Amino acid sequence: MVADLLKASTQSAIHLEMRDWYTLDDPDWRTWRAGQQPDVAVTRASWSGMVREVTARRVAIRRLRVVSEPVSDYVHYEYDITEAHNISAGEEVRWLPRRDASDLFLPPSDFWVIDDVVVFNHFDGDGNWIDEELREDAALATRLTEAFDAAWALGTPHVEYRLTTS
Repeated sequence: MVADLLKASTQSAIHLEMRDWYTLDDPDWRTWRAGQQPDVAVTRASWSGMVREVTARRVAIRRLRVVSEPVSDYVHYEYDITEAHNISAGEEVRWLPRRDASDLFLPPSDFWVIDDVVVFNHFDGDGNWIDEELREDAALATRLTEAFDAAWALGTPHVEYRLTTS
């Protein structure tokens, strides 16, 4: 659903990630956990290629990760692949320590706002993806975009963010 919306987008896309763990059966995550750097240029080529096509049309894609510090191993993995996976494809990525987001009103679910369409991503307690929920509600899209923009303003660009690990 998200990929189709991105392919059809004409204005912008924002993505808020709120979890410290995602999909622990991800092969790239398992490779990283084993002490090797996954080749995301190959394993995630479909996503990266699509993002390149979208951003080439001057559609901005911004991703904000709200993270606990010290970061989880999974967030450390995400950080390690962000340059090769997200940034090189054309996404802008920022990091926001959860403690710096305490004054913000953010939804409890990860979401995308693509143009004026909202997609919530739902996960179980272990970080496994359950489903997407599409909402074609311009007022909701506006509220989520305002919340995202407030958090984005506090976030640190990927090139400047330094991991805090235990």
